[in-house]
Amino acid sequence: MERRKFIERSTLSVFAAALGTEIVFGNYLPPGIPLLGLQDPDPFKMFNKDPDMVVLNDKPWNIEARAHLLDDAITPNKVLFIRNNGKIPENIDVANWELRFDGESVKNPKTYSLQELKSRFPHYTYQLTLECGGNGRSEFNPPAKGNQWTVGAVGCAEWTGVRLKDLLEDVGYQSDAVYIGYHAADQHLSGDPEKEPISRGIPMQKALQDETLVAFQMNGADIPLAHGYPLRLVAGGWPASVSGKWLNRLSIRNKVHDGEKMGGTSYRVPCTPVAPGEKVADEDMCIIESMPVKSLITYPKTGATLPLGRSLEFRGHAWAGELEVSKVYYSIDFGSSWQECRLEPPANRLAWQRFSGSVRFPKKGYYELWAKAEDSQGNSQPMVLPGWNPKGYLNNACHRIAIKIT
Repeated sequence: MERRKFIERSTLSVFAAALGTEIVFGNYLPPGIPLLGLQDPDPFKMFNKDPDMVVLNDKPWNIEARAHLLDDAITPNKVLFIRNNGKIPENIDVANWELRFDGESVKNPKTYSLQELKSRFPHYTYQLTLECGGNGRSEFNPPAKGNQWTVGAVGCAEWTGVRLKDLLEDVGYQSDAVYIGYHAADQHLSGDPEKEPISRGIPMQKALQDETLVAFQMNGADIPLAHGYPLRLVAGGWPASVSGKWLNRLSIRNKVHDGEKMGGTSYRVPCTPVAPGEKVADEDMCIIESMPVKSLITYPKTGATLPLGRSLEFRGHAWAGELEVSKVYYSIDFGSSWQECRLEPPANRLAWQRFSGSVRFPKKGYYELWAKAEDSQGNSQPMVLPGWNPKGYLNNACHRIAIKIT
């Protein structure tokens, strides 16, 4: 990326992360003047990401993992996908960071400092699966607008924070409360301070779950800047867009939250199936809530070569939104027949589950290893693309990798 464009599209906080130190007098840097210390700007270095990840967009930053990078039971910071809608906040002042509660249905509007949140309320740690609602968008036809995610906009990191329900109990809410809307410190791409890049939320029943956190740690350390430092709402099992980063305000609403990206085609799908390319009336669109059952083969890497007669040991992860995965199957004959995999229980509710298996191939040649998961209510992944929708959400078709036997 050419340096001038990089300067124009990024922030001082990102530059500081790339340089590994504070940019003293950075606020005085004249517009358009490149920093000499960033001769070869590298987003992987800036965000401490594995260089095998894929940059889909730099304005805003959106970066996904490849399937084989997601093999760890707990997703490391270096391979957790980045999905941003606006500019990463600048000049974060942690000492004065506050979280405010307001809204039509709040009983006692309150503001907590970061230190109060950490000291006044019990801490909880959960492994929580976060997946972008548009993960798999690249496969839809007609093509859907948005970042063309393949399979890597998902991860299951370990999050630590306070339960949102404990905060709501402390604040108090009216009986007519139906939704929590979040607000954050990220900046709209236009630079207009009156516009929010994204302001979504969750219904009260999701907000009151034990696993819904206002988090301040990821994998045992401060949340990385690109993932919401210093405070993030984390609601596992639902599209990751409801897990607001750089959290500074929560509104207790007496109606479905009407913030940015809560209407139109944003994170909504047709309530009933439609033909590919069909226009759908706004009143016929439904908000995405629990994500569908899905699986991902993380070992071996697609394109693996194996000698005839040797067993292939494979593994991966499966998840099912609010539900638990009950079974995972594999196929080497393009879905003509299926065999059951070994499946481990989740570390906690809303965490993904490890599956594994062993297979021998009958003769030399090209094969594909397919995986198919089933949830606790009997819903199974489709072998082909699920129903088309305008923004290409909820693609949970079977994952497959290429294998060559020599």
